Amino acid sequence: MGLILFLIVGGIIGWIAGLMLGGVPGGIIGNIVAGIIGAWIGESLFGPLGPEIMGIPILSAILGALIFVAILSIILKMIRR
Repeated sequence: MGLILFLIVGGIIGWIAGLMLGGVPGGIIGNIVAGIIGAWIGESLFGPLGPEIMGIPILSAILGALIFVAILSIILKMIRR
């Protein structure tokens, strides 16, 4: 049950980042991946900021997901040219 909740929280964080930047490539799976990788990036760069849900610090996870989605979008635009 913990893994399912962890994936849901990661998906919500990725969805929030996608809303702020105009979408996450890959749909629901992309949201989950962006949220989980974003949580790792955000906590590595900023430390644990804000409240934690399922061990994921929300504010730093959203900041990290924004960074991850922005970089991913730039890379995908360069590939599509």
